[in-house]
Amino acid sequence: MSETEQLNAIRERIDSIDEQIQNLINARAAAAAEVANIKQQSSGETVFYRPEREAQILRMVKERNQGPLDAEEMARLFREIMSACLALEYPLNIAFLGPEGTFTQAAALKHFGHSVTTTPLGSISDVFQEVEAGNCQYGVVPVENSSEGVISHTLDMFFSSPLRICGEVTLRIHHNLLSNARSLDEIERLYSHQQSLAQCRGWLDRHLPHVERIAVGSNAEAAAMAREDPHAAAIASETAGEIYHLGVLAHNIEDEPGNTTRFLIIGQQQVPPSGEDKTSLLISTKNEAGGLHRLLEPLAEHGVSMTRIESRPSRRGVWDYVFFIDVDGHKDEEHVAQALAALEKQAGMYKVLGSYPKAVL
Repeated sequence: MSETEQLNAIRERIDSIDEQIQNLINARAAAAAEVANIKQQSSGETVFYRPEREAQILRMVKERNQGPLDAEEMARLFREIMSACLALEYPLNIAFLGPEGTFTQAAALKHFGHSVTTTPLGSISDVFQEVEAGNCQYGVVPVENSSEGVISHTLDMFFSSPLRICGEVTLRIHHNLLSNARSLDEIERLYSHQQSLAQCRGWLDRHLPHVERIAVGSNAEAAAMAREDPHAAAIASETAGEIYHLGVLAHNIEDEPGNTTRFLIIGQQQVPPSGEDKTSLLISTKNEAGGLHRLLEPLAEHGVSMTRIESRPSRRGVWDYVFFIDVDGHKDEEHVAQALAALEKQAGMYKVLGSYPKAVL
């Protein structure tokens, strides 16, 4: 058999496989529509988006994958299929820290897929307000960066917000130098969010030491400003460059190659256990010797692992602090529930911000 005949045979097999895939995707969509009909006929509160169920499906996809596509890539494909099927049941509107082209929007699409509507908002507090008001079903907000630490504004919003954490997503952050200038020599001003300026400080000191650095509200805003100024540049994502029609003068200028940001999914629902979960807490203790140790002792006694702790001013008095804590496990798991019950007795302030699936993608 000639090479042409071999290729034609393989292409015919691919066409046949594609047809089977298409038919199966539509069969899955039809099954999702049946689920929607059953839910709509029920007398109780209808919940269309189930974070724990989606996390379980994606984990199964990764576990049973045998290649040649790697597990992460296969899970991303299934995420988009699930997103499209959910849109048939109930189209979601997701609030994010805008404008268009921010990393927060990229995180929203990574978590929910591209079959949702994303609504850009001007501040983290605006995202919380839109979800609280019911104008958007969920919101996506940044909470911490691997090199620059926590985003304090996000943590502070949980003091008064009734919203719960429904999920998390992590995103590798690649910063690019965008501009309509033809070379670095033409750049006089650089716009960027203050965290991105910090994350690229070493590169900027080496390549643009004399350029004015101007902090703005977001990297997408920086890209929009650079578009209007032929002698300006912005630090932003390639997506922002496409949206605002800017060229890329330099790729991946971040100082830390593993630079990653964690985002929280906020909403109004309580999420059932998925099998691999986290629980986030807001607690306080008296400012006395050994106070924090006594407060956290129940976690160790019941075998609950604390994965993160962050202190913030409580706003109730000078040098009075509260603690944001992440622990492994769901609040409804027996050993976690026992630990939290004992911890609550010790705490001055105690609030469960949410139990939710660990990031899958």
